[in-house]
Amino acid sequence: MEPQYSEQISDPSVLESRPLAPMPDIEIARSVQPQSILLLAQQRFGLPPESLVPFGHYKAKLDMAYVDTSDTAPRGKLVLVTAMTPTPAGEGKTTTSVGLNDGLNRLGLNSSVCLREPSLGPCFGMKGGAAGGGRAQVIPMEDINLHFNGDFHAITTAHNLLASLIDNHIHWGNEAGLEPRLISWRRVMDLTDRSLRNLVSGLGGIAHGVPRETGFDITVTSEIMAILCLAEGRSDLSQRLGNMIVGRRSDKSPVTVRDLGMDGALSVLLKDALQPNLVQSLEHNPVFIHGGPFANIAHGCNSVAATRAALALNDVVVTEAGFGADLGAEKFIDIKCRHSGLMPDAAVLVCTLRALKLHGGAARNRLTEPDQAALRAGCVNLERHIQNLQQFGLTPVVCINRFPEDTDEETALVQAISRDLGVRAVPADHWASGGDGATELAQAVLDQLGADGPGVRFLYEDSLPLADKIETIASRIYHAGRVEFTALARKQLREYEAQGFGHLPVCIAKTQYSFSADPSLLGAPSGHTLPVREVRLAAGAGFVVAMCGDVMTMPGLPRRPAALDIALDDNGLVVGLT
Repeated sequence: MEPQYSEQISDPSVLESRPLAPMPDIEIARSVQPQSILLLAQQRFGLPPESLVPFGHYKAKLDMAYVDTSDTAPRGKLVLVTAMTPTPAGEGKTTTSVGLNDGLNRLGLNSSVCLREPSLGPCFGMKGGAAGGGRAQVIPMEDINLHFNGDFHAITTAHNLLASLIDNHIHWGNEAGLEPRLISWRRVMDLTDRSLRNLVSGLGGIAHGVPRETGFDITVTSEIMAILCLAEGRSDLSQRLGNMIVGRRSDKSPVTVRDLGMDGALSVLLKDALQPNLVQSLEHNPVFIHGGPFANIAHGCNSVAATRAALALNDVVVTEAGFGADLGAEKFIDIKCRHSGLMPDAAVLVCTLRALKLHGGAARNRLTEPDQAALRAGCVNLERHIQNLQQFGLTPVVCINRFPEDTDEETALVQAISRDLGVRAVPADHWASGGDGATELAQAVLDQLGADGPGVRFLYEDSLPLADKIETIASRIYHAGRVEFTALARKQLREYEAQGFGHLPVCIAKTQYSFSADPSLLGAPSGHTLPVREVRLAAGAGFVVAMCGDVMTMPGLPRRPAALDIALDDNGLVVGLT
């Protein structure tokens, strides 16, 4: 085995001459000495030191008072990075976002990337961290993946404070008339624990509260997380928090956080978390990381605040939306863009040859072997995502995120198939070579930014009934033959519309592994049924969530959790984190 190196490198270009294979991501991240975050912000954005709240030397929060995000201020171009349907083989959407941003900077653009914060649940579960990989990473990697600047803890605490206040309100007389059996506000934690999905609280007698059924969800599903990512400032944050519905009275009338007088305390806990976080890539390019909702159970986008700040400070801003384009890109446009008025100017659709082969029927243990038949069959998934993005008025640039074993012949096949669909496919080696391996991709994105297009459009109008919005997404994006609503779901939809929430967009919560609600249906299934078992109202965030199939808001741990491989070495450094 070749020796690893541990000296600190201030010039990231030195990395290009170093062998990658023997170095895990965490060692690559440690091999580059970060720049002072205060100095980086001053050199790249002209921001004074007092505009940042440092968390040590290399990460900070940005005071939005120092950034002009008004409608009259110059605004950069926004590039959305999305992907094919995810597989265990990996696609590398975050890695591509970071690499593309580094590539744009190498072409002389002032560019930043906006990402979501990692959740501790996947870090210690099965997915790993969310700081990129190889030469296309964000640093300091360990800090970003473990606690970061405390935003998730603030959201968790605010959410659980509200749960505690609700139970206390009931204990001391229940002046608001909340029906304990109709309380919808559960508790959250930023870990995965299937044993906490459903439980009974308040046992032990009168002194310990009122017994009722409840449970835990993972923090990223909290409506407070969604609100933090969509809020336009502290005033909007407080307004949205007050609008949250926590339960109902016996007559089914809703009870809001504002009704209970609890919105002020939640705002206080979140005042610092609302500020975007600034870090850097291995190549010392600015990276905003803020918010972290999952796209399979929430809207899957980083914060509006971070995106606005980046657009005000850069020529180009790269941002990602979670999981495949059917979940992430659809919600990015139909929820985040609808709420904020922001629109992407271009899109990148990430794929890998091995993931396409898996969708084409290749065995998981043979994905590194050449297999043009499986690759061609799997490209139906890529084709579906291209067509979906074209429905929104976007002509994506396909990024073929390359692995060392990829052949030129197979790469050329994907390029030819993409070309027949009217889009350009570009191979990129950012994982191995950083920004230098993404300059061709960056140039293709710049070409797309300069091209005239029809303009981005929403999939449906606000005035469409909620059930019709769900059916529109199911038919046009998932190619479902029908939507099957349970009696409960139809009743909930009628109630929400009667209460004046029919204008809201919908957020589909379903498996990320298929266009259908069945994770085993790979490729591009059509004619399937989308089962909607219940519908949840997020009145503060401003959308309605359709729970489909077996999707859960509190994941469980795999047979061998990643936590079993994470530890500290004799020098106090983290090992095993990916």
